[in-house]
Amino acid sequence: MRHYDSIKRVMVTGGAGFLGSHLCERLINDGHDVLCVDNFYTGRRANIAHLIDHANFEVMRHDVTFPLYVEVDEIYNMACPAAPIHYQFDPVATTKVSVHGAINMLGLAKRTKAKIFQASTSEVYGDPTVHPQKEDYWGNVNPIGLRSCYDEGKRCAETLFFDYRRQHNVVIKVARIFNTYGPRMHMNDGRVVSNFIVQALKGQDITIYGDGSQTRSFCYCDDLIEGFVHLMDTPDEVTGPMNLGNPDEFTIKQLAEIVVEMVGSGSKLIYKPLPSDDPKQRQPDISFAQTTLDGWSPEIQLKDGLQKTIEYFDDYLTNR
Repeated sequence: MRHYDSIKRVMVTGGAGFLGSHLCERLINDGHDVLCVDNFYTGRRANIAHLIDHANFEVMRHDVTFPLYVEVDEIYNMACPAAPIHYQFDPVATTKVSVHGAINMLGLAKRTKAKIFQASTSEVYGDPTVHPQKEDYWGNVNPIGLRSCYDEGKRCAETLFFDYRRQHNVVIKVARIFNTYGPRMHMNDGRVVSNFIVQALKGQDITIYGDGSQTRSFCYCDDLIEGFVHLMDTPDEVTGPMNLGNPDEFTIKQLAEIVVEMVGSGSKLIYKPLPSDDPKQRQPDISFAQTTLDGWSPEIQLKDGLQKTIEYFDDYLTNR
């Protein structure tokens, strides 16, 4: 890191995506120079349009499965399609972006002596047999299923991060992200929050896969980004992996009912078969994060976050 000023040169891969764009915005507001790197496979220019003219922001079209040669102080490796409908469209490419992308970004961090953050996922736990999930749980993952390209790709990326730490002393931070929602989610990403809100706004039936009893814990994007920044600022010996999410647990049916009520929609709930390997329970144990990240804890309640997300999609559907 440069010593002649306090401004960091920070690179965010996947910076035009849902979470990446919120992170770029936060880092710019903190006064840093931000390089947004994205191949726009699932990322969208609309997500970063308001940042394009900022003096501290630069965007580069690049695929992280190929090496990148830039000078940076910190790297947030966010690049990877995260919704099943996207990562299952080209599963080989999904594995490549997790594995080759990690190798290339770790190589860059090694050369520049940059601190590097890996956006891992709760999917490394698979369909968990322990509840809630703690970081020392090794998971229950199908290595050959439809979700494996993402689950195992992220698991391999974590392996690479810790091997680069042990072998090359690269400073790493690994966060396991649990279900997150908020403005700038892709309208057709197939995730329950965006699905339910768009269906309710259009007056369509709400599609629930399974009987709706499976659970998720939903974290609003601002709370998650706050956790990212706090984790990146921890001492070098704090590597993770660290669960980041909101431990408040809801069934999928509860979420659907809340969305229908908040939108004021006449949508009916319909049920379809549950996809293979879909986790039945998902709730993070965030005690490690709460005791390590200087008082960090999710603050935004589900209905408050949903209101902001509903307003975003309502505006999007009205003006697109």
